[in-house]
Amino acid sequence: MRMYDLIEKKKQGQELSREELEYIVNGFTNGQIPDYQMSAFLMAVYFQDMTMEETVNLTMAMANSGDTLNLDAIPGIKVDKHSTGGVGDKTSLIIGPMLASLGVPVAKMSGRGLGHTGGTIDKLESFSGFSTVLSEEAFMEQVRDIHFALVGQTANLAPADKKIYALRDVTATVNHKSLIASSIMSKKIAAGADVIVLDVKTGSGAFMETVEEAKELARIMVSIGTMVGRETVAVISDMNEPLGHNVGNALEVEEAIGVLQGKGEKRLLELSLTLASYMLVGAKKATSIQEARSMLEETISSGAALAKMAEFVERQGGDAEQVYHPERLPRAQYEETVMVEKDGWLSSCCNKEVGIASLILGGGRETKESDIDLSVGIVLHKQLADKVVAGESLATIYGNDKEKIKLAAQRLAMAYEISQKPIEKLPLIKEIITKEDL
Repeated sequence: MRMYDLIEKKKQGQELSREELEYIVNGFTNGQIPDYQMSAFLMAVYFQDMTMEETVNLTMAMANSGDTLNLDAIPGIKVDKHSTGGVGDKTSLIIGPMLASLGVPVAKMSGRGLGHTGGTIDKLESFSGFSTVLSEEAFMEQVRDIHFALVGQTANLAPADKKIYALRDVTATVNHKSLIASSIMSKKIAAGADVIVLDVKTGSGAFMETVEEAKELARIMVSIGTMVGRETVAVISDMNEPLGHNVGNALEVEEAIGVLQGKGEKRLLELSLTLASYMLVGAKKATSIQEARSMLEETISSGAALAKMAEFVERQGGDAEQVYHPERLPRAQYEETVMVEKDGWLSSCCNKEVGIASLILGGGRETKESDIDLSVGIVLHKQLADKVVAGESLATIYGNDKEKIKLAAQRLAMAYEISQKPIEKLPLIKEIITKEDL
């Protein structure tokens, strides 16, 4: 088998076999296939596309390119959730404790933030002493004991994806649905969960800007999961504005705690309940979405989910008192109010610009090596479709550098447009795709 021949075959639009895709993935991962040949192959895929069978075989070759996590030692049906990325998305911090308090094992591997989107690992490190580094044995033991553990992805989990993504990033081949789907699903499959619920974002702050693009990606990922024996559901959700009011690591943790205290922002609560309901049904702890939702709401009203959050934080070395006293989380030195410039209704938000404003403050990374400031961020006081009056507060910016605050305020002000006519509020949940919808 020669890489040259496989590039030519895909260039001609022909279908590659499982063995051929395994040869490509393994050869590139171990260094036998050079970057320039893999780049040519990715470009051929970009223009000629892949069949569903090819996409599944590529996904499994990537999933099996390194370590895979076997969760069989943990009793029960293991669940996991993945978001395609957005601004202000802190649902994992809410969903994990809710499900764990109902006895559902949540064995989660998450990443750090890069660019304008945040990372769950960074947010959790807002708790003093919190560690996301656990041995596999300690990880499994914690899930058995308290039903929830969250760690960073191991270096050798789907290593092919890391190498291939780095190459896609510099060869203009990122935005291809089969390549995106195989990247996401290879990591989720390697992480070992039985049930995978996907939060596929769409809008100005998402990778998939249109609903149709998001639906197509969701269908591919649900198909992959179904074909390899994982219960998979995709929820397509709106990302035309930040999820919740708070953007920034410690600020988002505080908002997630607010939801578990029963006083969270409505859209954030709604998405968290929707995602967790499908996970609860998949874990066979509820027979319907309606029953699941009722059970999850009870974990908030009873205080069980908040108590589980504190137990989880303490178990991973963090200060559990900060769960009950979020004012003890990292706080920025300065704050500045961004004012509404004219009367009207908030009609649109360039959500990516909101994320970049937080990045400018130091709340995100320009590169993987960048340090971040956990205390900085933005608290929004208005949402799309709200009526606004000139001179009232649009948002408060929190930072530790006055020049950065000034730049962030300018960026944030330009992110919003104001209409002279009322606008209709966009629905949060666009569509839900299950295996029955394929």
